[in-house]
Amino acid sequence: MRLCAFARKQKQMKKAFFFLLITSISFAQVDKVEPPFWWSDMNLSDVQIMFYGKNIAQNEVSVSNGIIIKNIQKTENPNYVFVTIDTKNIASQDFVFTFKNKTKSFTKNYSLKSRREKSKFRKGYDSSDMIYLIMSDRFANGNPNNDSTTETLEKADRNNKNGRHGGDIEGIIKNLDYIKELGATAVWPTPLCEDNDERGSYHTYGQSDVYKIDSRFGTNEDYLRLSTELHKRGMKNIMDYVTNHWGYKHWMMDDLPTYDWIHQFPGYAQTNYRMSTQFDTNASAIDAKTCMDGWFVKSMPDLNQSNPLVLNYLIQNAIWWIEYADLDGFRVDTYSYNDKEGIAKWTKAITDEYPHFNIVGEVWMHNQAQMAYWQKDSKIGAIENYNSNLPSVMDFTLHDALNGGVFNEDKSNWDKGLIKIYENFTNDFLYPNISNMLVFAENHDTDRFNNIYKNDFNKYKMAMTLIATVRGIPQLYYGSEIGMAGSKNVGDGDIRRDFPGGWNGDTNNAFAASGRTAEQQKFHDFTAKLFNWRKNKEVIHTGKMMHYIPENNVYVYFRYNDTETVMVVMNNNTDKQAIKLNHFKESIKNYQTGTDVLSGKQINLKDDLEIEGKSALILELK
Repeated sequence: MRLCAFARKQKQMKKAFFFLLITSISFAQVDKVEPPFWWSDMNLSDVQIMFYGKNIAQNEVSVSNGIIIKNIQKTENPNYVFVTIDTKNIASQDFVFTFKNKTKSFTKNYSLKSRREKSKFRKGYDSSDMIYLIMSDRFANGNPNNDSTTETLEKADRNNKNGRHGGDIEGIIKNLDYIKELGATAVWPTPLCEDNDERGSYHTYGQSDVYKIDSRFGTNEDYLRLSTELHKRGMKNIMDYVTNHWGYKHWMMDDLPTYDWIHQFPGYAQTNYRMSTQFDTNASAIDAKTCMDGWFVKSMPDLNQSNPLVLNYLIQNAIWWIEYADLDGFRVDTYSYNDKEGIAKWTKAITDEYPHFNIVGEVWMHNQAQMAYWQKDSKIGAIENYNSNLPSVMDFTLHDALNGGVFNEDKSNWDKGLIKIYENFTNDFLYPNISNMLVFAENHDTDRFNNIYKNDFNKYKMAMTLIATVRGIPQLYYGSEIGMAGSKNVGDGDIRRDFPGGWNGDTNNAFAASGRTAEQQKFHDFTAKLFNWRKNKEVIHTGKMMHYIPENNVYVYFRYNDTETVMVVMNNNTDKQAIKLNHFKESIKNYQTGTDVLSGKQINLKDDLEIEGKSALILELK
C-alpha cells in the first residue's frame, strides 16, 4: 500500500511538473516586447507594439481596460505579431494583452506612463551651444566592474587599439564638470546601445539591441542619470542615433520579421558610397539603388526604411529614447545612405512630436549644393519635390579645408591659403538655415587636427578661433583641448585614443590642472577661455556675418547685430602683417577701439592694425 501511495504521489508530482512546464512555456512565448512601454498624451498615439515569441502569431490578441486595437499585422514569420493600439485620450495606466488559441492562453502586461511636464516643447541644441564629442569607450572608465560582462562577447583589452578599453557612462558623468569648464554646453557621446560583435564593438555603430544600453557602458538607468546630471548643469544630452543599419549580431538577424526587413540582393551587397546618385538626374537606377540599399560594411545589415514596419519601428524607437532618457537632440549617422523618402518621414515624425528638438545628419559630402540638398526646406531639394525635414547638416566642406592643411599654406594665391575658408562661406546662400550648421575641425572618423599640424599651438588657436566665431554650432572632439593627436593611417584606434587620466593608474591625469603637462595646460587654457567667452555672446550665436576677400593670406570677417560687432582677423603668413583698417570701414563704422578677447589688449581702430604671423585676433568693437 505504501508503495502504491508513493507511486501515486510520484505520478501526481509528475503531472504537476508537466503542467508547470507547459504553463511556463506558454508564458515564455512572449520573449520580446518593443517598445517595452509607451506614454499617454503623445502626438504619436497609434502605437505599434511588436510581440516576439515562438509561433505567437497563431494566437488571437485582445487587450483589457477598453483599449482599442486598431490593427493586428502578421508577417511570413509566425514568431512576430505587430499590434497597433489607440492611446489617444487614454490616461497613464497598466493594462494586459491576452494571447489565446484553442488550447491555451497567456498574458503580457503593458504600461502607458505619464510624460514629463512640457516634454513636447523640450528645447534642442542650437547655435548658442558648443558640443563636446566623446568616443564613449575611450573617454573615462568610471566603473571598472563593467569593463567585461557575461552577456557580451568582446572583453576589455586596453592593449588592443581596436578593442574595448572600458570607457563608460559613469566616466562621462564623473567628468561633466571638466567638460562644462571648457565652455561646452552639450555632450554628444558616440552610440551607447548594445553592440555585441566579437571584435571592434567599441565604436557601437553596429548595434545588437536598440532598446538597451550596452552593459559595458552601464544601464538604461545610467543613461537617464547622464541626462539628469547634464540638465543640473544647464547642459544638453545628444544621442548618436543610427537609422541606416544595425549590427549583424542584432537579435533579429537570426529570425527576421520579414525577408525585406533588411535590403537583400539576395544577401549582401556593399554600397558604392556615391551619395550623389540620390539626386543626380543622370544617375542609373542600379547605381542609385546600390548606394541607398547596399550595406555600409558586411557586418552592418542595411535596414529597409521603405518597409512600413521597419520605418515605424525606427520612429517609435527614436521617440522612446527621447521621452525615456529626456534627450535634447540627435546626431544621425550616415543620414544620406537611408531610403530618402523613409528617412524624411522618420525625421518629420520626430520633429512633429517635438517641434523644438534638433537633429543633425551626417551628410559627408564635399560640395555645398549637395550638402544643402539634405537640409530641411532646401530649394535645391525642392527642384525634385524632395524635403528631408532634417534641421541641421554638418559643414564638411569647412572641415575639408581645415583638415586639408590650409594653415600650412603660408603663401596665398588664387586657390591657396585662407581663400579656401572664405570660399566656403560664399556658398552660405545655398542653405535654408545657415545658423543651424554643425562646424568642426575633426571628429571620430577623421585625422586628428593636432596630428595634421604637428601639435602647432598657433595653428590650433587659429582653427578654434574660426570654429568659435563663424555661423553655426561648434563641435569640439574630446582631447583636442589638451593637444591629443592621432592618424587614420595608423588606424581608427589611433584617432580614438584614451583620454589621459580616465583610467586608474594613468600617470598623466589631464582632467585636473595639477595633472596636466605644461603643453596640455596651454591648449586647455586657451580652449576654455575661448568657448566660455562664446557662451554668452548672442552676436556670435545669431548675428549676421560680413567677410572680406583675403589679401596676402589675411582673412577678416565681422559678426554683428543691432547692438554689437565682433571683428575677427586671421593671419596665415609666418610673418607679422600690417593691415589698412580703412578697407573695413563698412563694418567698423564709427567704432573707435577694439578689445582683444584673448589678451585683453586695446586696439586703436584709427591706426593700421598689426597682427603676428600664424595668429588670430577676436576684437569686441567699442
